[in-house]
Amino acid sequence: MPISVPLAENAALTTPHLRDIRTTTLPNGLLVLTERMPHLRSVAMGIWIDCGSRDESPEVNGISHFIEHMVFKGTTTRSASQFAREVDAIGGNLDAFTGKETICFNLKVLDEHVPIALDLLSDLVLHPTFSPEDIAKEQGVILEEIKMDEDNPDYLVHELFTQKFWPNDALGRPILGTAKTVSSFTQDIVLAEYARRFTPANMVFTAAGNLDHDDFVAQVAAAFASLSATSSEKIARPNPPQTNPHITLKNKKSLEQVQFCLAVPAPPVASPTRYTAFLLNSILGGGMSSRLFQSIREERGLAYSIYSELSPFRDTGTLSVYAGCAIANIEEVLQLTLTEFTRIKKHTVTEEELDRAKNQIKGNMVLGLETSGSRMSSLARQQMYWGRFFSIDEITAEIDRVTAADIQHIANDLLRPDLLALTLLGNLGPLKLTRSQMTC
Repeated sequence: MPISVPLAENAALTTPHLRDIRTTTLPNGLLVLTERMPHLRSVAMGIWIDCGSRDESPEVNGISHFIEHMVFKGTTTRSASQFAREVDAIGGNLDAFTGKETICFNLKVLDEHVPIALDLLSDLVLHPTFSPEDIAKEQGVILEEIKMDEDNPDYLVHELFTQKFWPNDALGRPILGTAKTVSSFTQDIVLAEYARRFTPANMVFTAAGNLDHDDFVAQVAAAFASLSATSSEKIARPNPPQTNPHITLKNKKSLEQVQFCLAVPAPPVASPTRYTAFLLNSILGGGMSSRLFQSIREERGLAYSIYSELSPFRDTGTLSVYAGCAIANIEEVLQLTLTEFTRIKKHTVTEEELDRAKNQIKGNMVLGLETSGSRMSSLARQQMYWGRFFSIDEITAEIDRVTAADIQHIANDLLRPDLLALTLLGNLGPLKLTRSQMTC
């Protein structure tokens, strides 16, 4: 039987499309959010740490990712191999990741295995041993991961761009850290950084699927009883970083293609203009019908891969265009991209184009929320960034409210020549580019 514990609960949300979302704060301060999806047989649950690599000092760059790896190396009651066997025994899917602003440990199981899954997930997160031997071994693993990513040109061009775009700021440093920082990690450093991050003030537990909130919360309370309430506040947030509109040309003779990344600052994740920005991105390079894809790949055959993407963070963001092409085509690709920037600034998009972008975003959003795992993630992100939950109807109404004039206005705000930053990676030879060539 589930234990009975005193809980500080918010009223169940009564908005029709949010009625299945409920929140409870445990006595130790851990916030638990659930969404009931009774038509499923699965439950996805995740422990979210509301900080990531951008909350690190330069000396311990990479420690968030390192800790994420280290918790899988065994606890006070289970070895790493025991974890693997027990997760497989219930047909579970255990995963984790580290981002610029979050760390997440998640497990998806059949609804009948929720008690076991909670025991596994809580043990993983609350009782890691961080033995010196395991730390030394994992340093070797992550150093190889760093080398592997440095051999990936798509990853490397984005990393080079980011480091130059936010110089001297944690947001510009790599999530994995560097060979120097990772090699310096000791047990004392790992324990101290773990203790600073893994507190109720910086954690959110979310779950979605075929579950009952009250029963589930009672089980979470039992599983996380050893997580002590602390007086610590949430990790302090620095001021938004200053951007650097750089031009970076990096020669790498072993590459057959030139990797191209052109970007500007963009609104943060909770900006009132976020839906307008997403629509601008969709029209520019968000799909096969987008302007950049049609102009550069379909009409001229200059690149195989060409797309734009919006990357919002809590206080800033980027709108970037990526392409891979031959060195002989790079200047033409740049000029065609800038031409599309100019065109969308000078002329309003057609209603047909705008409707297509709206339908694309709404379709992707709805399809992306059809699984318990995606709903679990959505709960956490909405809580961490907004402290409230948006129904699909609310979001689609906001998207439908965006006009062609709104798109033109934000394009003129963002796509300014003085804000443009460019990174090229490849066998560039004598190629030179100046800011005078980057007008739009």
